[in-house]
Amino acid sequence: MKNKIELKKVIIKIVFIIILALIVIGLYQYYQYRTYTTNFNNKIGSIMTIIEKDYPNITANELMEILNSENDVDTNLFKSYGIDVNKESILLNNSKCFMAFLISTLIIILIFTSLLLIVFLKYNSNKDKKLKEITKYIEEINNRNYRLYIDDNTEDELSILKNEVYKTTIMLKEVAENSVKDKVNLKDSLSDISHQLKTPLTSITIMIDNILDNPDMDKETQIDFINNIRRQIHNINFLINSLLKLSKLDANTVKFLNKEELAENMVNQAINNVSIIADLKNVRIKMQGNTKSKIYCDAKWQVEAISNILKNAVEHSKKGGVVDIYFEENKIYSQIKIKDYGIGIDTKDLSHIFERFYKGKNSSNDSIGIGLALSKSIIEKNNGNIEVSSELDKGTEFVIKYFK
Repeated sequence: MKNKIELKKVIIKIVFIIILALIVIGLYQYYQYRTYTTNFNNKIGSIMTIIEKDYPNITANELMEILNSENDVDTNLFKSYGIDVNKESILLNNSKCFMAFLISTLIIILIFTSLLLIVFLKYNSNKDKKLKEITKYIEEINNRNYRLYIDDNTEDELSILKNEVYKTTIMLKEVAENSVKDKVNLKDSLSDISHQLKTPLTSITIMIDNILDNPDMDKETQIDFINNIRRQIHNINFLINSLLKLSKLDANTVKFLNKEELAENMVNQAINNVSIIADLKNVRIKMQGNTKSKIYCDAKWQVEAISNILKNAVEHSKKGGVVDIYFEENKIYSQIKIKDYGIGIDTKDLSHIFERFYKGKNSSNDSIGIGLALSKSIIEKNNGNIEVSSELDKGTEFVIKYFK
């Protein structure tokens, strides 16, 4: 009977009607008995009055003995008056009362039977109505109409089914909306990727054509073109690798191999990865922190994330500038701070810097706008968090926290 509240209510109503019917019929039967008894007593009283009058010598005890005698009555006596005691009452008044009582009893039974039938039909009607509603809702869902409100506050079994259908509707609606969003995002992403590839490929084509069309080009110009081609190929390679990694992260196919790693070792690896860029800009990277600080993470992936952030800091630093890296550990999390003192990030750009292919107004010409998005995705997928703060002409600080 669990969750069958409506059925319980119907059963309670039926039981109440049956008990009420039994009480009414019982009282009515008692009333019939009293009516028959009164009629008999009145007639017996009339007979006893006549006997006492015609037989003054008879005593009250003798009369009571006659009335309460268990001797069978001679039915032939009544037959002489045209009365069959086995088929009809000696008192005509009782015969009339019997027919009235019989009709009344049948009416009472009919009334209570009708009430029971009404309760059952109403319950069945409500059940059929809800089933039709649920069927209609499912048909609407099959027609991809997810804008339905079918929440039901009652707790009977069909209402619970309606609520489950509603939950399914909400889920399917979200899936449909996400599917549309995914298609839009895929379209936008393909457009962005196409644009990101088209620009360097166009540059490469133009430079190669210049080299081929000018066989007498001086050696220095040729070397510049070749270096530019190599840089563009490097950017394309970085873009493709980053997109492949992002797609793996989005599809949750990356399995992080987490273990405790020394923060100092991870930072050193990241510094090595950007050392060439730092040397070209004459940017000095300073590291400090507790050498015993540990981070519970997948070191390979996190070194890549830190490297991208550190590369961003170096690129936005002034020539001959400094980038500070500080790491520490407490009972709740391990933390790495990367701070540069460069041009900073505009307030309008700050909330968008982790978006894919986003390039702020202070971005370098070679920026693709995917490195920070990849870093954020890697860090957050590995139970971390990244925050950024910046002031124009004062620099930018990234704070990475890895929770234990």
